[in-house]
Amino acid sequence: MRPYFIKTPKFFRWIYPKRIWAFPQESNSVYLTFDDGPIPEVTPWVLDILKQFNAKATFFCIGDNTRKHPALFQRILAEGHTIGNHTFHHVNGWKLDTSAYLQEVLRAEAIFKTEDKKVPNKLFFRPPYGKLRSSQAKALQKKGYYIVMWDVLSADFDANVSEEVCLQNVLKHIQPGSIVVFHDSIKAQKNLRYALPKVLEFLNANGLKTSVIR
Repeated sequence: MRPYFIKTPKFFRWIYPKRIWAFPQESNSVYLTFDDGPIPEVTPWVLDILKQFNAKATFFCIGDNTRKHPALFQRILAEGHTIGNHTFHHVNGWKLDTSAYLQEVLRAEAIFKTEDKKVPNKLFFRPPYGKLRSSQAKALQKKGYYIVMWDVLSADFDANVSEEVCLQNVLKHIQPGSIVVFHDSIKAQKNLRYALPKVLEFLNANGLKTSVIR
C-alpha cells in the first residue's frame, strides 16, 4: 500500500480546518501547483508549457533553489504566476522542533524578498512531504502564513508510478476548486512531462480555467 492518498480524504479537512485544501467549486477554476523548484532542468519547460496553454499556476519554491537560480524565480513572477514557500532545504517538519522549522521557512522567505521587492499581500506555505506539527502550523499562522495543502496528488515523484497512472491520478479526481500537486524536480520530470500537457488539454476541453492561489 502506498504511503499517501491520491485524493485527500475529507476527514483531513475536518481535523485541520485552518489549512487550505481546495477552493469552492463555483469558481470553475483549478489550481495547479508545483513543488521543489526552481531548477534549470525542469522549471523552464513547465513555464513554457503553461504559456503554451495560457495557464497560470502557483510554485512552492525551495529557498536554496531560488538562491541558486534567481533568474528562474524572476521568470515565474514575470509570467504571472504566484510563489509560495517550501522551506529553505525541503525539510521534514516531523524531524525538526518548531523553532528550527520556523527558521527554515523564514530563511526561504528572506531569499524570496531579496528577489521580489514587493511585499506580498499573503504568504503561502506548503510543508514538504505534507508533514507539519501542529505547533509549527500555529507558529507559521501567527506569522501570517496561509498553509496550502491539496486535494489531488499526481504522484509524479513516485518512481513506481507510470506516466499514464500519474495522468489518470489527476484526470479521475480533478474538479472545479481542486488544488493539484505536481513537482518541477528531477525525480518527477518523467511523469510530469507526460502528464502536464495532457492535463492542460483536458482542462481546456472541459471548459475549466487555471488560477493562481491568492
